[in-house]
Amino acid sequence: MNHADVFFQRYLPDEQATNELGAELAAVLLENKDEILSSGLNIRLCGDLGAGKTTLTRALLRALGFEGRVKSPTFTLLEPYSIDGFTLNHFDFYRFEDPEEFEDAGFRENFGPGRVCVTEWTQKAEPLVPGADLMISLLPKDDGREVQVSALTDHGVRIVRGLER
Repeated sequence: MNHADVFFQRYLPDEQATNELGAELAAVLLENKDEILSSGLNIRLCGDLGAGKTTLTRALLRALGFEGRVKSPTFTLLEPYSIDGFTLNHFDFYRFEDPEEFEDAGFRENFGPGRVCVTEWTQKAEPLVPGADLMISLLPKDDGREVQVSALTDHGVRIVRGLER
């Protein structure tokens, strides 16, 4: 199977639609919890400033049951959240000037079994950041945004197939 052929696309007219997508993604992640616990899951968020990357992550966290404050990791680079037996690590590499900063910060240890890693501005840490299972692209369209969720691995295919239901 060609992973590039497996994708989910939707128009999000407003923040409520983004929140609903976050809830759908959370439900699919929980359905795949055993695989997350055994191998982890890497999600790459793509989009310009203000595209809704952090809004989608916040909606995902809320739907997973996190009730505390959800901050953008723009200045801290990493915000970890413990959720129902696994950790969601939200990274923002926007401020990186060199990919080596990823290694220097010791971020590699935050990827792997039991971790969902959501990364923003991932290209600034490439090629050192571990590969993604899913790529979620948010693009302005009309008064809202269009989202495309692309599978990059077999694990990603299972997530996309879950969103299609």
